[in-house]
Parts: sequence; C-alpha cells; structure tokens
Amino acid sequence: MSLADKVLAVNNDLPIRTDSPVHSGKVRSVYWLTEADSQRLIKEKGYDVAADAPLAIMVISDRISAFDCIWHGEGGMNGVPGKGAALNAISNHWFKLFRDNGLADSHILDIPHPFVWIVQKAKPVMIEAICRQYITGSMWRAYSKGEREFCGIQLPDGLQKDQKLPEILITPSTKGILKGIPGVPEADDVNITRQNLEDNFAAFNLRSQDDINQYEKLLKEGFGVISDALTALEQTFVDTKFEFGYVTDAAGNEKLIYMDEVGTPDSSRIWDTVAYNNGKIVENSKEGFRQWLLNHFPEPDILLNKERMPEREALARDNALPETVMMDISATYVGVAEKVTGKKLELSDNPKADIVDILRNQYDLID
Repeated sequence: MSLADKVLAVNNDLPIRTDSPVHSGKVRSVYWLTEADSQRLIKEKGYDVAADAPLAIMVISDRISAFDCIWHGEGGMNGVPGKGAALNAISNHWFKLFRDNGLADSHILDIPHPFVWIVQKAKPVMIEAICRQYITGSMWRAYSKGEREFCGIQLPDGLQKDQKLPEILITPSTKGILKGIPGVPEADDVNITRQNLEDNFAAFNLRSQDDINQYEKLLKEGFGVISDALTALEQTFVDTKFEFGYVTDAAGNEKLIYMDEVGTPDSSRIWDTVAYNNGKIVENSKEGFRQWLLNHFPEPDILLNKERMPEREALARDNALPETVMMDISATYVGVAEKVTGKKLELSDNPKADIVDILRNQYDLID
C-alpha cells in the first residue's frame, strides 16, 4: 500500500445516516445526526446533555492547509500521513487535562475512532481567542514597523524578535464577518479590544459582561496548563488560538465550554526549548511548513497578500510538493502527539473502512 493510500484526504463521503448536508471545512467534516439517532445515542450512551440536543459526527482528515489554501504532495499524496490522528490525540489529551484541572468541558462527548469525535451542538462565541507568550509572527511584523498597540494593549519600546513578553497577552479577533458593531470592521479575522467586547458582548454571542471574564480566565488558565506540560517536555508554548461556545447539560445548565481543537500544531506555535535557549528557532508546529512555503516560492508576497488570492490558489493547485516535505510535516505532527500523550500513535492502513465498521457496529449510524 502506498503512502498516498494511507492518507485520509476526503472525509465528506462517509455513509453516515444524516438528513442534513455534510459541512466540510479545511480539515474537518461534520455530519449532523438525525433527531432520532441523536436522542437514541444520548439515552444509550448516557451523554451529559439535554435529551433533545443535536449531535454530530466530526471526522478529521489528513489535509494540510496554510495561507487559506489546501496543499498536496507528489504521488497523489493529498494530505499528511498521521496528521489527523495526531491533531485529535493532542486535543483529546489537553481537553482531559483541562477537566482534571477543574477548568471547563469541551464539545466532545465520545471518541469512537482516532479520526472521529461525537460532539454536541454548541452556540459559538464569535471570537478567535488568541493568547501570546512571545512576540513573533504577525505581531512582530507590526511591532517592527512601529505599531505599539495591539487589541487595545500597549507594548513597551525595545522588544526584540521572538522575545518573551512581559506578560501573557490576550489578543482576540473576530470569528467570521460580524456586522453592525461600532468600531469593528465587517471582515473576518480583524483584531478587537476588550472594550469592543464589553460594549457589544451580545453581538459576539456572549451571555453577559461577566462571561468576558470567564472566557479570559479559561483562556489564560488553559494556556497555562498546556504551557506547563510542554515545558516539562522541553517544548515552549509560544502562542495559540482557542474557541469557545455554550452548551446545555442534562440538568438544564448552560455553560461555557472549549470548542474545536486546542494546543495543536495547527492552532499554536510550539518551539524546541533547548534550541531557543541556544538562540535558534526550531518550529514544532505548522509554522515550520508556512516558513518552508515562504522560502520555497520565489514570490512570498503571493502567500502574504490577501489581494493575490487567485495567484495563491493557483500555487497550491498547480504545485505538488516534494514527498520529503510532506513526510517532514508528518514527523513533526506525529512527534508532538507522541511527546504530549506519551504513547505511540497507532495509524490505520484504511481509516475510512475502520470508521465505517465502528460507526455501524457500535453506534448503528450506517445504513
């Protein structure tokens, strides 16, 4: 079996019983279960959710996205071997650690297969909750051009690239295009201030101003839990993005939870600590792949300039990346997963067939 055959690139064609269109994002596909199947599973499995809560099967793929494009490799390798299982394993580990530390639950109710989550429907908070411990990336690029205010936070002069910040910063941005909020441009992923949240909390799907404090607490404490664990593994947690939402439990209590994925190489920057202490940056996240792309193509502005999206999409479509690059990415993701979980990542030769078997035999979701 070739490497390409082991990659789960297409994840929106599984025969899961649903009466809604399958939603397919850059990496994950979501299958909303029928009302009858949702209610049956809640009862059979004893999930701590309202009896009529909508449930979904979320299937991760091995696709690799960067600069808002999906990339592929030579030999029909339309994803990175082991990437999907690694992302899920890392998130599962951190979500459990959050619960163990008394923080908050996640939207995940069950993990039938390394590529699959059963999740409850949540009302998303329309904030990309970003936490930064070091000045790098887009923040450094803006700082080096003279900017000193970020999301209403004033930074001092004299900071150096990749330096640890005086304190952990929360620099949120919008999730999706939000309309009619004074002072907030109607565009995706624009920086916002705490004042924006306080003045318009309902527009961001927050229940109250008090929940601004709660989201910040969960963000900083979750960041701290992951940072401490990675420090013990000689890895440095540089920055990350969390997402939050509201769900209702079986007792009727509405609560703020973690959503999507957390602390993964896709949603975070992670550096090798020993290398950093010796003055070198070694990326153990997707940022390494992003930097490779910027160095590989002769005109990096195509990847950085949002006004050149047609050219960027053509680059991703027309260039099969070397197999060695795809396998280097695989080694990064699998390596982080095995470090974090302390377990060898077991990969299936035919994940799609395995998923179908499990969902048919153990969950009765395949006709």
